[in-house]
This record gives sequence, structure tokens and C-alpha cells, in this order.
Amino acid sequence: MSRTYAKSANATTARALVEELQEFFADKLCALSAANGGPATLERIEWLRDGGLHGGGHRYVSASNAVFNRAAINVSGVHYDELPDKRLRSADALSTIIHPQHPLAPSVHMHISWTEMRDGSGYYRIMADLNPSIEDPQATNSFAQALRIACPDHHQEAAREGARYFYIPALDRHRGVTHFYLESFHSGDFARDTEMARQIGKAAMQSYVDIFAAALAKGLAPTKEQRAAQLAYHTVYLFQVLTLDRGTTSGLLVHDQNDVGIMGSLPAQVDRDLLSSWQELMIAPQDALLADIVACLPEGSPSDVSESVRADLADAVRAHYQRHPEALALQASATIVPPTVDNHD
Repeated sequence: MSRTYAKSANATTARALVEELQEFFADKLCALSAANGGPATLERIEWLRDGGLHGGGHRYVSASNAVFNRAAINVSGVHYDELPDKRLRSADALSTIIHPQHPLAPSVHMHISWTEMRDGSGYYRIMADLNPSIEDPQATNSFAQALRIACPDHHQEAAREGARYFYIPALDRHRGVTHFYLESFHSGDFARDTEMARQIGKAAMQSYVDIFAAALAKGLAPTKEQRAAQLAYHTVYLFQVLTLDRGTTSGLLVHDQNDVGIMGSLPAQVDRDLLSSWQELMIAPQDALLADIVACLPEGSPSDVSESVRADLADAVRAHYQRHPEALALQASATIVPPTVDNHD
């Protein structure tokens, strides 16, 4: 069975937007990779939701190579046009995470989605955050300025909400250095909101590619200390995604048809011992969740987060929240908590 698509005009426009941004970013990253000894293409992987009856998606991915530690640019969609009892009518999303191989080049995460309810109302969710292992203040300022220029009217709100969402209470720190997060955004003018999402997406993507290229242009061989800092930060990243990220958990609880894709944001390796040491900082029942996560990882450091490990991690996170649905209240949130699941990677 082939994939079907949402029928509403706004959903069609939103799908075109996220696919446009996906191609834009993929082209930029492929050119960067080819210029620096990496592959000139990314692998394309497609998947179907309920055999295509309720949508699906495709992603461009890269495993570990000379340029990327791990990279994923995901576009996905879900719709329930033929199920009038469902409050959610459709959602179309772009989610991307890039982890460079060189520790001086930062990781980046972005998410842009349009969610439409049965009554015709809808909203955008827009996120962009820079995640360096070793911070370069110039890069931090450059990324923040690109977002400020692209969205001057809402930048202050988005920065404040992003800082709230990406705070990690157990470690008393943030994931990343520059945060942008607009939740349930709608001005009443869909066309204007769509154009704003396009401008934010392209600005963040272009700024990131420029920062990535500048880091590689320095031509500096990574030191042992820099590699250690990168491994430690990648461990923080995995910790935040699997214990706090509301979107990741929602995606896993909605279905199990794209677990490896949803877990595509995880870096290729982490420090298992460091991760395990944080269990004593967790409150119940999240301490048990972290124990289950650690148990999925191969012993030793660095510990490889392979495709099979990502599948095991997805099962562990899903099973934890099925046993402890009350623990969903302990996950990260901004001031506004979205009314429905809208992570469909």
C-alpha cells in the first residue's frame, strides 16, 4: 500500500514547507560533507504508518563517517481524515539533528511542525537549538542573531521558552547554548505564520552550515581532551532526550512503526559509566528509567548506540511510561503544553 496524505489545504501547504526545508538542509549538508572528505549524498529511508493508511514519512540519514557522527533529517505526517472521532486531524513535521564528527563543530536540533485539529484550528511548533560540546561564543552569537533577524517579533519569547524546555534539573544545566521554542503558535494568519516558519528554518539551517564549515576550515586535529568533552556532552544529550524530551516520548507512545527513526537524534557513542552515575540524582520512578536505559547500552566506554541499541532504547522508554504514566508530568515543558501529540518522526 502506498502512503496517503492529509486532505486539508493547510496540511498540504505545511507538508510542502517541511519537505522544502528538508531538501534545503540536505543539499547544504551534502555539499559541506563532499568538500570535507565525507559522502556527497545522504541515505534516504521511507516508512509507512499503518501501511500508509494514516501517513508515514522519509528521512535522510548518515552513519558515522569523516564528517558526521550521526545525522538525520526527518519529515513525517499523520492524518485521520476518515476517523471523525479523533480530535487530531493531521500533523506534518520536520525534525532534524546533526552531530558532527569533529568536537569543535556543534550539534544542532530543529523541529518545525503544523498540527491541525478536527475543528479546523491548528498551530505551528518551531524549535532550533545549538548544542556544542565545546562552546565557541562567536558561533553561539551568530546562531542567536540569525534567529533574532528571522523572527524579531517573537524571538524574546522563544528564547525564554527554549531555555525553560531544555533545562535539565538533575544536572542543573541546559542542553545546548542557544534555544528557540515557539509552542502552539498561531497568529490567525496561516500564510504569514507559514512564511515565518520558512524564514526561521532557513535562517537556522544556513547559520548552522556556516558554523559547521568554519569549524572544519580551522583544520585542527581533535585533541584527546576535546574528544572526551564531546563524548561527555553526547552523553548529556542522550540523557536529556530519553528522560525529559516530551516529543520523543510522545512519538514512541503513539506508535512503534518508526522507533529507529525517532531515535535518530541520538549520537553514535556515549559514556555508559557517566550516564549510570546520574541515577542517584534522579527521583523515582525516573531513576528506574535511567537504569533501564543504561542496561540497553553495551558495557565499556565509549558505548556504541547502534541501530539495534536504539530499538532497545525505544522499547525501554515506551515500557517505562506505560508502567508509569504519571511520570509524563516529570518531562520537560515550556509555559504552553501542546494539547495533542505532535511528534511524528
